[in-house]
Amino acid sequence: MKDLSWLSRTEALIGKEAIDKLNNAHVMVLGLGGVGSFAAEFACRGGVGKMTIIDGDTVDPSNRNRQLPALATNHGVSKAQIMKERLLAINPELELQVFEEFVIPERIPAFLDLKPDYIIEAIDSITPKLFMIRSAFAAGIPFVSSMGAGGKVDPTKIKIADISQSYNCKLAQHIRKKLRKHDIRKGVKVAFSTELPDKASLLYTDGSNYKKSAYGTMSYLPAAFGGAIASVAIRELIGR
Repeated sequence: MKDLSWLSRTEALIGKEAIDKLNNAHVMVLGLGGVGSFAAEFACRGGVGKMTIIDGDTVDPSNRNRQLPALATNHGVSKAQIMKERLLAINPELELQVFEEFVIPERIPAFLDLKPDYIIEAIDSITPKLFMIRSAFAAGIPFVSSMGAGGKVDPTKIKIADISQSYNCKLAQHIRKKLRKHDIRKGVKVAFSTELPDKASLLYTDGSNYKKSAYGTMSYLPAAFGGAIASVAIRELIGR
C-alpha cells in the first residue's frame, strides 16, 4: 500500500476518492521543455501515481530562462534524466517510465501502445505534434495539447478550449488547418493564448527535430501553460 499522506492538503480539497483515482492513473507527458517540464511536475505533485515522460533533448544555456530542469550546473545533461530524479524525489513511490528520445512520428504508435489514461502533449515541433494529435484522437485516448507559448508575456490570456474555438494563435491556426485535411474539425482540447505574439522576437533555428523557428520567451509564460494543461489532465481524471 502506497503512503499517500503527503497529499493531505490535496485530499482536503478534492477528497480521498479523487486521490485514489489519480494514484491509479497513468499520465504520459511528451516533451519536457518549458511547458512540459512544469506540466510533468504538477501532475506528479497532484498525485498521479504512474507516469511516462519522453524527451531526447539535453539542457542548453538558453533553456535556463524558462525550463524547470535547466540550471547553470547541468548544461548538456538529459532533460528526461533530470526530470526522472526530480519526480522520484517528489514521490519515491511514483511508477515512472522514461524514454530518453525525441518524439518522432515513427515512434508515436509504440508510445500509444502503453495505453496511458491521459496524454499531456507539449511537443515543440509541428510535424510530430500533429501526428501525435491525430494518433491520440484516432485511438480515443484523452489528451490536451499545448499551443504557442512563445512571444507572449501575459499569463491571464491563456485559455483552455476546443481547437475549433482558438484564435490569435498562429500555431493553433496551422494545426487546425492541417487537421481539417484529415477531417478533424473539433474534439481536440488545447491550451492557447489570446495574446498576439511579439513578431519582433521571432528567431530562426537550424531546422533540426522538425523545428525551424521559435519566438522569444518569458520565464513564467511556459510554466503557466504547463500548469494549465496539467490542470486539465487532473480535473478530467477526477471528473471535475
